[in-house]
Amino acid sequence: MNRSRRISRRTVLRGAGAAVGLPLLQAMLPSRVRAAGARAPLRMVFLYVPNGIHMPDWTPAETGDGWTVPPTLEPLAPHKSHVTVLSGLTLNGARAHGDGGGDHARSAAAFLTGAHPRKTDGADIRNDISVDQLAARELGGQTRLPSLELGLERSAQAGNCDSGYSCAYSSNLSWRSPTSPVAKEMDPSAVFDRLFAAAPQGDARRRRSVLDLVREDAHDLQRKLGQADRRKLEEYLHAVRDIERRMDRSAQPANRDAAQPDLTRPDGVPAEYEQHARLMFDLMTLALQTDATRILTFMFTNEGSNRSYPQIGVGDGHHDLSHHGNDSEKQRKISAINRHHMSLAAHFVDKLATTPDGDASLLDHVMLVYGSGIGDGNRHNHDNLPIVLVGRGGGTIDAGRHLAYPRETPLTNLYVSLLQRMGVAVSSFGDSTGPLEDLGPGA
Repeated sequence: MNRSRRISRRTVLRGAGAAVGLPLLQAMLPSRVRAAGARAPLRMVFLYVPNGIHMPDWTPAETGDGWTVPPTLEPLAPHKSHVTVLSGLTLNGARAHGDGGGDHARSAAAFLTGAHPRKTDGADIRNDISVDQLAARELGGQTRLPSLELGLERSAQAGNCDSGYSCAYSSNLSWRSPTSPVAKEMDPSAVFDRLFAAAPQGDARRRRSVLDLVREDAHDLQRKLGQADRRKLEEYLHAVRDIERRMDRSAQPANRDAAQPDLTRPDGVPAEYEQHARLMFDLMTLALQTDATRILTFMFTNEGSNRSYPQIGVGDGHHDLSHHGNDSEKQRKISAINRHHMSLAAHFVDKLATTPDGDASLLDHVMLVYGSGIGDGNRHNHDNLPIVLVGRGGGTIDAGRHLAYPRETPLTNLYVSLLQRMGVAVSSFGDSTGPLEDLGPGA
């Protein structure tokens, strides 16, 4: 029998201190909605890369829907119909405005706020609320977690990181208020525990999988579900288990004795950057799939990062290379780093595309902004930024195009458009002049 008994959208699997959220199932929908097709909520995601981009390998030569995918965006090529490249956007708040050096700190601080941060390395930091936190304030009550702030490097809240600017500016994207940056989480285990309300650190129950703790509840639920929902639930629980195993392997020594009993869930982060990134993106997928949150931010590294990438043949520091002085070999290496970051983001996009969500996929219902607050790292310019929008926003975005906007079009115009689609009643944000035109039919 394929017919499911109706269950609440808020249903979770519980047991021994664990609470595992569920994906959207047909059984959670009223019969009239099932007949019409499930409608899923919109989600808003921001991915930030530091130090600008080698723009010749980023920008499509053509505009409109006949554009050719440039080298840096090639990892997104399988999802071209969901990709909108946005050229010509400006982050005016990241410019000096008489404050001298500090473009990196200003770029990260202004990226989601549109504001010009106060130049200080003391306690008197001042910026503005970020677009994600405005959305979380207005909509966060609809989900268990109003928002998630994640990254691959630790946030700092003090110190001098860039020409007299506090490290709080260069290592945080999200700002709850003008004086309160929201520190990002970089430990996959901590993110997992927030998503699944697992037992506290040190608890003996942590020696078991969170799914073992809710096994009885899961069996009870499966008996109430139709065949299609049972299959979806099994696939989802398999994904949760896979992440648990990967977290365990990433924190164990390579010569671990396979005969050893299960250890407590590991602390710390994976040693390998790519493994760390993919784990975080898979956790982000689960967060959206279970509707634990609809608002996510993620930093590949802190702004101004000088990380090297020997795994792709680039042993030089990223920030050092960004000051390329038009040296072609340095530009080649910068482009390789840019493409590497995009390939990791493409892993996330692949997951979104293959995760069912109502009548479509998560990718159809997400609005994912990928970009940097600097254009060319050598020039430290903040106009014509590298910005790409991925997803269809529940049909409100006509994706698959390259849109070139007039010079000095505020990046914050995009944020007004996203907020309106999310259901936040705004007409302006930061230095916006209105919603960004030509994205699609709108909310």
